[in-house]
Amino acid sequence: MNYRKFKIFLMNHGVKIAVVAAVLVTLILGLIGMQMLESFYFVLMLAQAPWQVLLMALNAVIFAWVIINMQTGSLLKFKKGTIKSETVTVGFNDVIGLEEAKREAMEVVSLIKDHAKLRQIGGKIVKGILMVGPPGCGKTLLAKAIAKEAGIPFLSVAGSEFVEVFVGMGASRVRKLFKKARQLAYAHGACIVFIDELEVVGRGRTYSFLGGEETNSTQNQLLVEMDGLNEQQENIIVIGATNAQERILDQALLRPGRFDRKIFIDRPGLQEREDLFRYYLGKVKADPNVDIPRLARNAVYKSPADIENIVKEAALIALRNGKEVIGWDEISAAIDRIDLGIKYNRKMTPREREMVAYHETGHLVVLYRLHPTDDVFKASIVSRGGALGMVVHQPREELFTENTAQLLANVKVCLGGYTAERLKYQVTTTGVSSDFQKATALAHAMVWSFGMGSNGFLGDYTAIPQGQLAEDVKQKLNAETHKIIRDCYEEVEALLKKEWLLVERFVQELLAKDELKYDEIDAIVKAYDAEKTGAKG
Repeated sequence: MNYRKFKIFLMNHGVKIAVVAAVLVTLILGLIGMQMLESFYFVLMLAQAPWQVLLMALNAVIFAWVIINMQTGSLLKFKKGTIKSETVTVGFNDVIGLEEAKREAMEVVSLIKDHAKLRQIGGKIVKGILMVGPPGCGKTLLAKAIAKEAGIPFLSVAGSEFVEVFVGMGASRVRKLFKKARQLAYAHGACIVFIDELEVVGRGRTYSFLGGEETNSTQNQLLVEMDGLNEQQENIIVIGATNAQERILDQALLRPGRFDRKIFIDRPGLQEREDLFRYYLGKVKADPNVDIPRLARNAVYKSPADIENIVKEAALIALRNGKEVIGWDEISAAIDRIDLGIKYNRKMTPREREMVAYHETGHLVVLYRLHPTDDVFKASIVSRGGALGMVVHQPREELFTENTAQLLANVKVCLGGYTAERLKYQVTTTGVSSDFQKATALAHAMVWSFGMGSNGFLGDYTAIPQGQLAEDVKQKLNAETHKIIRDCYEEVEALLKKEWLLVERFVQELLAKDELKYDEIDAIVKAYDAEKTGAKG
């Protein structure tokens, strides 16, 4: 019995005994070793021993502090803090354009200001607003304007600030954020929490047998905080901003009571672009004779951030050129630099430079003569990026869909360079590679996805798994794609043969000037047409 008790004792305390024994043996061996040292070294080690113990204790305290802060989420602070309403200098008058979005935002401001009246009739203030739109269109600016007009604090964070390696830290940060927001709302009556890049923590949750991701726990905590399980008198409005499509977000975030009010912020229209150019040019020394309506027409699909960047780049170009006022040339050069890239003075042989000129002229003439919606913005044989030359075109006005005529015209423009090279030299260069890729992709999409072929196949055949699509259907669809490209090529070839004198004139102009703008191109075509009409008369 005593043996069994001793065995049980060893099973329960064997590890402790082994550790104690090892420590004692180590101490004994250390003392024996120290006694064998000379007296000087023995005294030295005794003097150092307290410091070593102190350093070990300090390391242990620091390690424990780091672990505790990682668990509570207070080790790393948010990069962005509270912005008081009086320090926000952006009001609705400073948000240029976005008229539809501003109307929605003004309604939110009125709800914040009249929340007492709203409670009297049994209503509840909006809790979540989702701002959706392309980057650089003013989502953050509009959120600040709401805080300024409502006169309440503004907490701004980015979705990426919630993402950490350690599990639980993101959720802890969400709790800290809303705790701070509740304190501010209690003091000021309301508070705005602005979460930029919401898609980082708001995308659809994923689950696996290994457990949920860190973003899952962060999003779950955000959902709980927005639910308001503990009813509070304070008003906290959460504004989320995303550049991603709405369907990427988790559906739980979009249900009523969370981000149930949506504000769509799109790129500015023509009049709004004019207002933006006037606003930003008013902040710099600009020539008052700059044609702002024309600038707005040349900036189709540009965001407010793009327009601001154009003006800033124009100011740098003016400074570099020794000018004190920004003019049309500086703004035009800024657009080219931003959209097309920096010029490179590549040394080409005269024949290769001429071939590039014919190639770009082929694009130019087809675009000018055949495209129903786009104008030639610029033609160039100056190297930019990886291209030896380029023809830039843009729509005359905002278009949000493309019809068959537009897509066919785009295919024809792509084939213009190849056709011009072939007509002039009877051979072509590798410069047509990217043109063929674009033309083939467009024709393929027309037939396979948009039902724009003439063979009677309707529907999006890319949605059908390739293994389930019959081979004869594939062959017919591919044959229709080839037919579109072939028909477009024949039409382009006929046009360039008919307009070959115009092609030659543009080639000479490009070789002489390197670049042609829309005004110059338009003048050349009109002069050519007038000469041709006079010759016929």
